[in-house]
This record gives sequence, structure tokens and C-alpha cells, in this order.
Amino acid sequence: MNIQIFGTRKCFDTKKAERYFKERNIRYQFIDMKEKGMSGGEFRSVAAAAGGMENLIDRKCKDKALLALIDCTPDGMKEDKVLENQKVIRTPVVRNGRKATVGYCPEVWKEWE
Repeated sequence: MNIQIFGTRKCFDTKKAERYFKERNIRYQFIDMKEKGMSGGEFRSVAAAAGGMENLIDRKCKDKALLALIDCTPDGMKEDKVLENQKVIRTPVVRNGRKATVGYCPEVWKEWE
């Protein structure tokens, strides 16, 4: 298993995801989205595994103006806008190769073990 956790240090769901893998002695790589974020290829791979880019967007994001801007952006440019402003992505994003989950999903992670 090659687990990557994309999230932020202040996100409680990200902390729960890290704890889930630590308790099971599963090695993972943590990527802080405030420092580094996802590359374009990673973003497209996660979006495909999650059922589309819409499933990655956190509708409870604090920046409502940014969400409105993304909603008004034409479909062809939406991906670029979300990549520029990754704080609208729901965390944690957990990848295992081509598989990925968005949010806290221990029932899916259990299947990966």
C-alpha cells in the first residue's frame, strides 16, 4: 500500500485519518495542502477516483466568495481555478495508488488493507 494523505494540520478529519493509519501500523505520506498542495496530475487522478471534481469541493468552505467564483467559472476553466485555490478542496484526500477518498472514510480504507 502506498498511502498519501492530503490535508491540513488544523483539520480534525485529517488528524483522524492520520490516527487511523498510525493505529494499524500502515505507513503513509502526509502532504500539507497549505504548504505544497496537489499537482495537476494528482488532482485529476483524485477527481476521477472520487467521481468528478464537484465531489472534491467543500461546500462548507469558509471562503464563500471563492466558492461563488468557482461556481460561476466556465466548466473548461473550473479545474484551473480549483487548482489555484486548493483551500476549497474537502480534506482529507487519501490516495492509495489510483484509488482515492475525500473526507473521513474508514470503511473504504478498511477494504484497502
